[in-house]
Amino acid sequence: MFVLLLSNQQMKTFSIEELERVETILRSCKLCFVGMADEDGFPYVLPMNFGYEDGTIYLHSAQEGRSISILEKNPHACITFCSDPELIFQHPDVACSYRMRAGSVICEGKVEFENDFAEKEKALDIIMRQYTERTFSYSVPAVNNVKIWKMKIENMQAKEFGIMKPGSISYKDRTEF
Repeated sequence: MFVLLLSNQQMKTFSIEELERVETILRSCKLCFVGMADEDGFPYVLPMNFGYEDGTIYLHSAQEGRSISILEKNPHACITFCSDPELIFQHPDVACSYRMRAGSVICEGKVEFENDFAEKEKALDIIMRQYTERTFSYSVPAVNNVKIWKMKIENMQAKEFGIMKPGSISYKDRTEF
């Protein structure tokens, strides 16, 4: 879907300070991207399902794998979220006027692995609430075989981009650059 902006509107990026607006973006996302660095400093990023509650991001995975090995040595992670983007433009014939309108959140912290059975069930409930209002019960083997990640958010930045600034003039109408 394309959205044509009026010629007197300029697209801007704005920081989001209000926690309620940040949480709205988080709740609208179906995936997050978890970034980490291995012991040689090489980045490793993977898409994951998640849950969010009270300043903590919850994730789940298999018990073993590359990400687990990395995080056991270096628990620092960066988790990014982006709401559904929408393609917008100021003029259909000006390539530079095209961009996406969306919201993004970048969270940093240290991943901890949860081993307590009851806490793992709670984390699974939080993750499932991101996707459905149903309640679930979990078998003992399922809980025991899942790796639960918890990351308390230490630093967070959120932005809305592709937002129109009222009263601005478009690229086509500018006389100075």
